Amino acid sequence: MFQKLDEVEKRYEEITKKISDPEIISKQEEWKSLMKEHAEIEPVVLKYREYKKVNKAIEDAKEMLNDPEMKELAEIELQENKEKLPKIEEEIKILLIPKDPNDDKNVICEIRGGAGGEEAALFAGTLFRMYSMYAEKKHWKLEILNENETGLGGYKEVSFMITGKGAYSRLKFESGVHRVQRVPDTEASGRIHTSTATVVVLPEVEDVEIEINPADIKMEVFRSSGAGGQHINKTSSAVRLIHIPTGMVAECQTERSQFQNRDYAMKLLRSRLYEQEKQKQDSEVANARKSQVGSGDRSEKIRTYNYPQGRITDHRIGLSIYQMENFLNGDLDEMIDSLITADTAEKLKGSQEELQI
Repeated sequence: MFQKLDEVEKRYEEITKKISDPEIISKQEEWKSLMKEHAEIEPVVLKYREYKKVNKAIEDAKEMLNDPEMKELAEIELQENKEKLPKIEEEIKILLIPKDPNDDKNVICEIRGGAGGEEAALFAGTLFRMYSMYAEKKHWKLEILNENETGLGGYKEVSFMITGKGAYSRLKFESGVHRVQRVPDTEASGRIHTSTATVVVLPEVEDVEIEINPADIKMEVFRSSGAGGQHINKTSSAVRLIHIPTGMVAECQTERSQFQNRDYAMKLLRSRLYEQEKQKQDSEVANARKSQVGSGDRSEKIRTYNYPQGRITDHRIGLSIYQMENFLNGDLDEMIDSLITADTAEKLKGSQEELQI
């Protein structure tokens, strides 16, 4: 570990010199790339330097023990710094865990009503409102890409983009099956029904990250079936893109402009294809690296919303929160922070096992 830390520190010093070099500054793309790398490795370097400083203080205190006049002070210094060291070591190990390259990206989120008919569609609407309010609390921008509403105000499906720094890092663990247990408004006898909705969170993908051959795309236009007024319903502005090799389909019908709808549909398609390829790669190394928390299995039941008990339980980490109203109003941070902590702990355990091997 320390050899790696020495290499990172050496690289940090090299970059520090380069980013103040007028010749490098004149090459904006190279300078931006170096600045980004500098910012990414700086926390590791600063923490490593803190570790070395504390370690030196321990050695100095040990030497001072031989001086009768300084012995009492040296013992205090030695004890204080010995207590600091394990915490700093743990923080360094966490900082050395490879960062998810998608963490800073915007997200494309898809919610679909699952088992439970109209009640499932209403629950999908509840989840959409929940994520909308969470985005608002984080000062993120939300844009609906595609929606298929039901008569009672629910959604058979709704796709939307959330734009904001770190959106994917906060929302990526929401992918999976969400289950609700409640008495539907449509249920006269007051029986509790169980319904589900599926949430998929995808990172927004740039053109350079996944290449799509234009010849592989079939485009269809149609009239919007959703909200948007007379104009959008009278013109064929809605767009459906079909990726011929995979059969994957992406639609967008929320904008008046056919061009805008095509652009959004392409973003959705690109993210889906990227996720498909990522899942394929992840499955190949699942035995060695799979996190227990999980962030992408669409068939995995991840959370239950039990209305009679006012309880939300995440089954991956066994956490229950008894603040149903606040949670559904977008107060998700306690749950999300716990998921991130569990995922970090699992990755740390995995990296330590690899080092032992």
